[in-house]
Amino acid sequence: MIEEVIGHAETLTPIALIGGGGIGKTAIALTVLHHDRIKKQFGDNRWFIRCDQFPTSCGHFLSQLSKVIGAGVENPEDLTPLRPFLSSRKMILILDNAESVLDPQGMNAQKIYAIVEELVQFKNMCICITSRISIVPPHCKRPIIPKLSMESACDIFYAICNNGSRSDVISDLLRQLDFHPLSITLLATTASQHVWNYNRLAKEWHTHHVQVLHTNFNGSLAATIEVSLTSPMFENLGPNGRDLLGVVAFYPQGINEENLSWLFPTIPNIRGIFDTFCILSLTYQGNGFITMLAPLRDYLCPQDPALSPSLCMTKECYFSRLSVEVSPDKPGFEEAKWIAMEDVNVEHLLNVFTTVDKDSTNVWSACSKFMEHLFWHKGRLVVLGQKVEQLADDNPSKPQCLLSLSRLFESVGNREECKRILVSTLELWRKQGDGLGVARVLRFLSDANRRLGLHEEGVQQAKEALGIYKQFDDKLGQAKVWHRLAWLFFDKEELTAAEEAASKAIEVCPAEGGQFLVCQCHRVLGKINGSRGKMKSAIGHFTEALSIASVLNWHEERFWAHHSLAELFSDHGRLSDADAHIKHAKLYATNDTYNMGRAMMMQALIWSGECRLEEAKVELLHAVDMLEKLGDPRELRICRRVLQMIEEAMNEKGKPSETLLPPTPVSAQGGAGVPLCSTQKKHAHVLV
Repeated sequence: MIEEVIGHAETLTPIALIGGGGIGKTAIALTVLHHDRIKKQFGDNRWFIRCDQFPTSCGHFLSQLSKVIGAGVENPEDLTPLRPFLSSRKMILILDNAESVLDPQGMNAQKIYAIVEELVQFKNMCICITSRISIVPPHCKRPIIPKLSMESACDIFYAICNNGSRSDVISDLLRQLDFHPLSITLLATTASQHVWNYNRLAKEWHTHHVQVLHTNFNGSLAATIEVSLTSPMFENLGPNGRDLLGVVAFYPQGINEENLSWLFPTIPNIRGIFDTFCILSLTYQGNGFITMLAPLRDYLCPQDPALSPSLCMTKECYFSRLSVEVSPDKPGFEEAKWIAMEDVNVEHLLNVFTTVDKDSTNVWSACSKFMEHLFWHKGRLVVLGQKVEQLADDNPSKPQCLLSLSRLFESVGNREECKRILVSTLELWRKQGDGLGVARVLRFLSDANRRLGLHEEGVQQAKEALGIYKQFDDKLGQAKVWHRLAWLFFDKEELTAAEEAASKAIEVCPAEGGQFLVCQCHRVLGKINGSRGKMKSAIGHFTEALSIASVLNWHEERFWAHHSLAELFSDHGRLSDADAHIKHAKLYATNDTYNMGRAMMMQALIWSGECRLEEAKVELLHAVDMLEKLGDPRELRICRRVLQMIEEAMNEKGKPSETLLPPTPVSAQGGAGVPLCSTQKKHAHVLV
């Protein structure tokens, strides 16, 4: 950074260092001013003006300029009497904290701006401006001031507070401070003045946060931030300004810049307000979000979120957007993918309001809906799980929240936890006498037991659910249970019963809202026909499933249809066809770690069949890494077993054995596979 600024100064190029308070603008400017190369080029003609140390007027600015450069002109009214001196030699002039004179809402700002703009045009002079606002004369180079590296941040801290060896405790604190130079300096100074050891410092920070960033000589982060908040430009925003900054501070990801209009529907010129925040260096934009440095977030975040009007407005907007029923058969399914980008914000919002407003049915309903959105579009666990389980049993929201939570455990392959939570949910809905609720849980529970290999238990639960749905004349519910029974019978190798169940599901499924289920049923029928050796029929069913999923743009089902076709072709030795389909499957697994892990495992098996063992091993190592993160022991066990066999084959000089592959793992959305390579198919290069 220093080298870049020096390079501009040496060519007399005007420079503007823009950034928030404490980011290091003045430190950079002073380092440049006293650098040997700058001294050599400009000699004693190196000037520095603190623009915040005199009243904001043209007269005061020109008088200060005349005094600093030694022109000897008393009370100049414009640049005319200073021009001969300014043009007589090479010089570098730093205007520090220039926001105090360049703020467009300040007194005489336009006239002072014109003077600075004229100074920039002197060919013998380098003007360097440091400012919190981005309104500076054109043609100024504006190098980006980066965050400190960990090494530099540590150098700052330990140079001030050297009370022992380096510690991971301090490294963690520096990360929490976003490597913000002023905050690091204040933290180290506070620790040094109070003679705190590292553990005491960490404890104080975790308890008091930015209140710790205050030294005994009136240095504080709060004072630095308040300078920006008392600027004319900020005050001109009116009463909403500070509250809106609190909203940005509250959300870990900041605010999606595409969502400003729907998050703040009642606030006029909302985009203009957020543009002003960026101009004032209070926020910055990155990856589509408007956010701020961590120390500013700590200082500006509302102490009581429920009392922030703007934050409560965004809460209701998020809750309204979550209320849409998420299902591939329902309108708005694709639009609901917004959750994948903003899930961290919503999770934090719910985590806070399930604490401050824990008796609100509205909050817990949003919590359940959030988990449903995640299940479909970004399967992962949430910090809300423990709170859900600790709800009182008589809380009307608990069963639905538990059911949604169970599906998240299913999505990451933790079948034991999924079943445990479903059993608790079933008990609650039985007590409440909610027949359809009971049937729904039984349906999911039967599937959980199938994945755990408890097929008989799963069949009994599915049959009980079927009876309940018949009592309520719920055709879609019946079709869903028949679909579950088809997979159960398929796993038990009762192929006739499985085929009858899948066909029954298609028969009773209503035309309206049942296409997703029909798609799934064709996939299980493809599996059944594949197991019977009826390849043509199997391809027909998988292709029909793919056709339905493609028309309605269901990525999950497109993934499984391609994956199933890859299995089928691999089983029959058509490895090039298998390879083509697994590559398609990967395209639809990009946002799903579990599916991508499965696809990579399948890809490795295909490559091993082609004797591409090195590539297969690399692919499997990536799959192992993904499945380890998910914590899915069954899939991981299979993956490691295949990896071991590939390594054994590599040790035998690439001559893989002709034995059976392990059964294909159970899918996330229903469907154990058949062995990839059957004993009837004798192609030459089949691993395991």
